[in-house]
Amino acid sequence: MLELPFDLALTLVLISIAFFSGIGITTIGPGGIFVTIALYSLTPLASSQVAGTAHATFVVTGLVGSVAYLHSGEMNTGESRAIAVVLSASSIVGALAGAQLNRYVPRSLFGLLLGGVAMAVGGIILYRERRGFTPVYELDPLRRRGQLALGALGLTLGIFSGLLGIGGPVLAVPALVIVGVPMLLAVAAAQVQSIFIAAFATTGYAVQGNVDLALAVVIGTPLLLGVVVGWRVAHAIDPQRLKAALGVVLLGVGPYLAL
Repeated sequence: MLELPFDLALTLVLISIAFFSGIGITTIGPGGIFVTIALYSLTPLASSQVAGTAHATFVVTGLVGSVAYLHSGEMNTGESRAIAVVLSASSIVGALAGAQLNRYVPRSLFGLLLGGVAMAVGGIILYRERRGFTPVYELDPLRRRGQLALGALGLTLGIFSGLLGIGGPVLAVPALVIVGVPMLLAVAAAQVQSIFIAAFATTGYAVQGNVDLALAVVIGTPLLLGVVVGWRVAHAIDPQRLKAALGVVLLGVGPYLAL
């Protein structure tokens, strides 16, 4: 039997947040951050436990999200596979480094960094919806120069994801769109990357004893269900309003986390 250090009411709140976070993961990418935000703001867990437990929930969601987008065809091209492979491989080193760096980050600084990332991602989403993104760099994943750029991007994203306990799609989707990758392809590639970030970051935190397996199972189950629902939503409707709402919420919670 799973035992949690929280009362039933808080556990139900975390489960609800996890479900809607899962929808966000496969609909537009930056959804998993709400799991990390909830664990940080609603529970007394140390920042290392927040990050470690959150990453543990993202391993299976990444697998399921990847299979879903493979099924719908986004991962069936040479371009998409090149993006996923290079981004994932370079993220491994970053994820392990981020997990180690977290040991030296006090909870107050963790909240400041998490809040800053939330506001940045929210701002990017809103800017894109209001004005559209003009890619700052036209990345070609089939050429050496493009692969080197992807490798540097993957390393950077892996460090921040591993450090803060946020899923790969939170940062990868906005970053890939900025370099000219189509939205659904960016979400699909980020699902693959998230498997490696989450797996290696979880390993790093588990070695430190900072993964609450029971909590990861309780949160991960509704998160997984939300991932499946979100994939269907992404192919059934235009998620413009959802993106705008997500951007507003992230901008709103950012200052709260930073204080």
